[in-house]
Amino acid sequence: MSAFKNQPMQLSSLLERFNEPETLKMAKLGRELKAKGLDITDLSLGEPDFDTPEHIKMAAKKAIDDNYSHYTPVAGFLDLREAVCFKLKRDNNLDYTPDQIVVSTGAKQSIANTVMSIVDKGDEVIIPTPFWVTYSEIVRLTGGEVKIVKTSIENGYKITPAELEEAITDKTKLFMFSSPCNPSGAVYSKEEFSALAEVFKKYPNVFIMSDEIYEYINFVGHNESIAQFDFLKDRVIIINGLSKGYAMTGWRLGYMAAHATIAKACEKIQGQITSGANAVTQRAAITALTTDMKPTALMVAEFTKRRKRVMELLNDMPGVVCSEPDGAFYVFPAVSHFFGKADGEDKIENADDLCMYLLNKAHVSTVTGRAFGEPDCIRISFANSMENIEKGFAKIKEALAKLQ
Repeated sequence: MSAFKNQPMQLSSLLERFNEPETLKMAKLGRELKAKGLDITDLSLGEPDFDTPEHIKMAAKKAIDDNYSHYTPVAGFLDLREAVCFKLKRDNNLDYTPDQIVVSTGAKQSIANTVMSIVDKGDEVIIPTPFWVTYSEIVRLTGGEVKIVKTSIENGYKITPAELEEAITDKTKLFMFSSPCNPSGAVYSKEEFSALAEVFKKYPNVFIMSDEIYEYINFVGHNESIAQFDFLKDRVIIINGLSKGYAMTGWRLGYMAAHATIAKACEKIQGQITSGANAVTQRAAITALTTDMKPTALMVAEFTKRRKRVMELLNDMPGVVCSEPDGAFYVFPAVSHFFGKADGEDKIENADDLCMYLLNKAHVSTVTGRAFGEPDCIRISFANSMENIEKGFAKIKEALAKLQ
């Protein structure tokens, strides 16, 4: 007889600190409906709908033939860390050395390593809205205190120096953000970073985590990094990876660049959790980071066309308010106009309800803005074909028109 037959399993209270990612939850629900034979248009996941470029795949095949099938150094192969340094100098004019780089199994692990190495129980972590769903949950996992700062569509969903200064307290340990931003597509300019850097200069005990994984999917020009300011660089942890810019989501390769003390701490943590990242992926990553960028440019050109069309489609939907994204491949429309309305069967009280309504009635998967800290919005991905975008947005428009 099972010992658990008459009593619930007692699992760790750690599980109660954080939530399942809404992005993965909606994708899972969409797959379940698709398995039942429904025609689901997936506009929820943040995954380029392109295949990995051929020259990167060839590098992986060569790595297999060259017997890269053994354990790797925890921080990553030296020549890969050198390749990351080369990329940071080439694209960002930032000088790093291999001992400041840690390669991980995806950028998400790099973020977790960063938070775990910096944040203690009770430390405050400032996160401006909207933010990627995992930031707040990783902070909660570590026992840190999440301090949300609401930004506004009027300011392009970017935190202002005054808002930042007001949020910082004696307990503040870390500031977390992304540029380009998932989900809003906001991109900070050099001037905006300079103004924020002047605030951080007053608070030398505050670290800054800069998530730059969407750097190449930028519709307004060169991507700036807050690490460019020498007086701030030692406190900045750059997070990046290969998933978005190289269409390598399934390869699971992320990296961080930081002061050597922080990098060493992250290496220590990673050594007890996953150790080194996949050997074959690392060899392919060297090729990705140091050679032909034309496939990335072609991908961004296609995203640019889709962004234009998506904004046209959104502007044709009464009640939907949306700013044009400057980067990434999402739109983040405000949809509170539909709260309190119904189609005769379902009543929409919030963004969660609207996303479920669109999934069940329009058969389009999106993600609630609540997960990103903005409960009046939903996130819609345009990392899908133009055909599916046209189809999905037509179904969304039709479903919204039924809400009275």
